[in-house]
Amino acid sequence: MAKQLNVFAENKPGRLESVAKIFAENKINIRTITVQDRGDFGLLKILVDKPNEAYLALANEGFACALKDILAIALEDRPGSFYKLTTVLLKHNINIQDACGFVIESKKEAVLCVEVKEPEVIKDTLKKEGFKILEDSQLYEL
Repeated sequence: MAKQLNVFAENKPGRLESVAKIFAENKINIRTITVQDRGDFGLLKILVDKPNEAYLALANEGFACALKDILAIALEDRPGSFYKLTTVLLKHNINIQDACGFVIESKKEAVLCVEVKEPEVIKDTLKKEGFKILEDSQLYEL
């Protein structure tokens, strides 16, 4: 199962640089990152190529962080692909709790990473509906 790293960091200049430095020193490559302002603290949601190593490196430096199971759903990069997915999600009463997406231009493929309840069950449902779910190694090697 693919993992997303959630990092809680004090909302002040230099904290993001500290995370970036830890990743650089440990040769961890960032695939996507979102930063959310939560007042005095921020929430970083990061996909990296080595999530377990990233988690340990950050925890060892005193960062509060967690690994979350996610599904990485491959979609054709064309109009209507996201609609097709959302129609299937509605059909099966699946709610997305959190998501981020990106496009792999050279492959003309998009990837939507979603956090949902019961990811293993939903993974099977989406596969039966014809969606390609990237395994963790496939996601990290993009």
